Amino acid sequence: MIRLHHLNQSRSLRILWLLEELSEPYEIIGHQRDAKTHLAPDSLKAVHPLGKSPVIEMDGQTYSESGAITELLIERFAPDRLRPASDSTDYGHYLQWIDFAESSLMLPLMLELFTKKAGIEDNEFLNGYIEIEKTRLFKYLDTSVKGKSFIVGNQLSGADFMLSFDLIILAQRQKLDDYPHIKQYAEQLASLDSYQRAMRLEAEHDESKQA
Repeated sequence: MIRLHHLNQSRSLRILWLLEELSEPYEIIGHQRDAKTHLAPDSLKAVHPLGKSPVIEMDGQTYSESGAITELLIERFAPDRLRPASDSTDYGHYLQWIDFAESSLMLPLMLELFTKKAGIEDNEFLNGYIEIEKTRLFKYLDTSVKGKSFIVGNQLSGADFMLSFDLIILAQRQKLDDYPHIKQYAEQLASLDSYQRAMRLEAEHDESKQA
């Protein structure tokens, strides 16, 4: 049995969706962000030293990092269905997009969030960097998903699970109107039955939405 330590409103949603798509037996152990600091609770530190989510327990081992967990679960349970063949030309692109989600794309988005939270939105250097990086990344991604339902090989893969977290949220907040192909791609992912099931589970385990 797989155990997912799930933190509300976090990257853990990627793994929750993936587990729903895999249809393998699993258990959700919910953890709640602090209402004031928005940080993860100490309960996660008892599971993994970093105290972050997602974390899974499987076969007596504990694993962290959403990209690593995504690849691990797909290799174990759906290598023929949720990733390109390792000897195909698509495989390198698949790995690229998995890393792109957390390395290239996440940085300017997190900087933008943190500058707003810290009340330093008038910082000329940070604002310039964020805007330049976001524009460059989104233009690249918009071209890459043009006419596609999925990012690699026109079939659902681990790369889509990794990209979904940021892009679906941005689409819901009307932040992708200048990038119609990304918007269409994100909305397509959000319409999948397994994603919808994951969102219902997320709502059930998010105490902040139930207050």
